[in-house]
Amino acid sequence: MERSGSENGRRRVGASRVLAGVLASVALVGACSGENGTGNTPTAPDVDEELTALLAAEGVKPVEKPAAQDPGLVKLGQKLFFEKELSGRRNIACSTCHHPLLGSADGQSQSRGQGATGLGPQRVHGPKSLFLARNTLSIWNRGVKGWDTMFWDGRLGGNPTDGYISPAGDATPQEFSNALAAFFIIPITPGEEMRGFQGELDVNGNPNEMGDLTDADFAKIWPLVVARAMAIPEYRDALLAAFPGKTEADINVVHLAEAVGAFMTDAFTALDTPFDRYLAGDHAALSDAQKRGAMLFYGRANCGSCHSGALQTDFGFHNIAAPQVGTGKGDEAPLDYGRGRITLKEEDRFKFRTPSLRNIELEGPWMHNGAYANLEDTVRHHLDPEASLKAYDDKQVEPELVGTYQKSDETRAMLLASLDPLLKVEGEKLTDAEVADLMAFLSALTDPSSLNLLHLIPDSLPSGLPVDD
Repeated sequence: MERSGSENGRRRVGASRVLAGVLASVALVGACSGENGTGNTPTAPDVDEELTALLAAEGVKPVEKPAAQDPGLVKLGQKLFFEKELSGRRNIACSTCHHPLLGSADGQSQSRGQGATGLGPQRVHGPKSLFLARNTLSIWNRGVKGWDTMFWDGRLGGNPTDGYISPAGDATPQEFSNALAAFFIIPITPGEEMRGFQGELDVNGNPNEMGDLTDADFAKIWPLVVARAMAIPEYRDALLAAFPGKTEADINVVHLAEAVGAFMTDAFTALDTPFDRYLAGDHAALSDAQKRGAMLFYGRANCGSCHSGALQTDFGFHNIAAPQVGTGKGDEAPLDYGRGRITLKEEDRFKFRTPSLRNIELEGPWMHNGAYANLEDTVRHHLDPEASLKAYDDKQVEPELVGTYQKSDETRAMLLASLDPLLKVEGEKLTDAEVADLMAFLSALTDPSSLNLLHLIPDSLPSGLPVDD
């Protein structure tokens, strides 16, 4: 996408700072495995035979890429993804929390929501803005077939065959092509995310017609968001062109969601990693350290028991005794019961969805609440949760959240009492060299094309609102 003039220069200067941090983190992860990724421990000559057999036994095979998306729908979805017009106060967009230059997330332990200003780690609170309760999940590869669950607690999900569930209950539309498209209908509704609060004006000083509604008024909020888009001729024409046979009265939130979903599938599918090339038969694609790391990951370190398959997720929910730090959520705050908030089952408390590890080194901080600012520390927590909880220091989270770590013996005992039994290393404790090999393998899950997605950011939007503040 061509850019020109001072606007292009300003955007590249700001984006280069973010990109420099991403590249630096990638370099650090790679450094863990030694010069050229080979490490210091020799690899057995038959490692490829052993690793290939192990991957086959674990059912790890090449990932089927999503079908090509309609270019017109992708182009429309790209603009809607960055469009602040869809938020109540016209001040926040999907891209605010899922930015291409921030690992498709936002680089914060917990997101600063409605009313905050700025982007990523430089985002700051406004007079009434709040932290959202959880770390923003990335959206890498969410358009892959079978990815039917969204959010840390799985509160939204489904597919065309089985139908869709969401916090909207019976009001949940059922016409989505996949869960990624359905994902769009949730962030636009809460006051602290995109809708805004009662009595607040938009950025132009005008009333926010969504502000007087509540978080439960899904079926009333969605048409208002659609009306915002349809009031702009370029969006109206693009929506009618993308869905032939539909009239203006027919266009609803599903059509906006399908466009945004098409863009996210097209933009954030990242399946050309060294590991993908290895699975396709190129045994030279992985370094010796990365191969040793893969053997540990799917073998003795037992990572693959939850981070299973080629996407490194079982799409399930597990308690890994993550430090309870940050705002917490709901009535149990400052704790967060995770999946237990949805099922209302005590045995599901503190369980959170197993994240995919694709591009994992690009999307820190890590854990459901962004508890860890360093990926290796996150890995080491999995290897010894009890020791990790005792040693945890919350100075690594957002400054306003420092001091929120629930470190009492009672909380720690409660977390460890229901620790998932799959979270164990077989045999001897991993050495530092073996942890370095694990880190090298995680580096092999990064798609190089994801390192610079500046081309995804549009120069301008039909609403005239700013793109990248």
